[in-house]
Amino acid sequence: MKSLADYLRPGLRVLSIGLNPSLGSVAAGFYFANPRNRFWPALSASGLAPPGTAPGADAIRLLFEEHGMGFTDVVKRPSAGGASLRAADFARFAPELRHKLMEHRPRVAWFHGKQAYHGYLRYGEGRQPAGDWGAQPDLSACRVFVTPNPSPANAVYSLADITEWYRRLVVFAGGS
Repeated sequence: MKSLADYLRPGLRVLSIGLNPSLGSVAAGFYFANPRNRFWPALSASGLAPPGTAPGADAIRLLFEEHGMGFTDVVKRPSAGGASLRAADFARFAPELRHKLMEHRPRVAWFHGKQAYHGYLRYGEGRQPAGDWGAQPDLSACRVFVTPNPSPANAVYSLADITEWYRRLVVFAGGS
């Protein structure tokens, strides 16, 4: 199975955790590759990344190497959309994410969307999902923050909404 590589190391300020890689992102070779995805504009406008950070593999490496931001997913199986994920996907991959969190201990585990966070909690931690957006109860390895998924499929939230949640993450993580 071809998927996106993780960007993990000890001491990360923030670990970006998506639901699962899109087929387009895997083909392009970087996270959030869909040009309609609001991740990159919100990231730049929020202060999580330098202004004008353009989507691409080079930006991912820059954020990882110079800004302490890692990247992974709850489920590493690519798909055309999150609706195709099943309980078996979470049961397979969430324990692997738990191991990654325990090993690398990022300051903040940042989940993109409640589906990602709730799937991880249920299958990776054996806990029932609770909470809304923003700060969540700590995991044993790190603090947790949940923002709306920036995917174009999640049209309920505007770019301004997502940017505001990313700004709150900046404060939660201790500044940019």
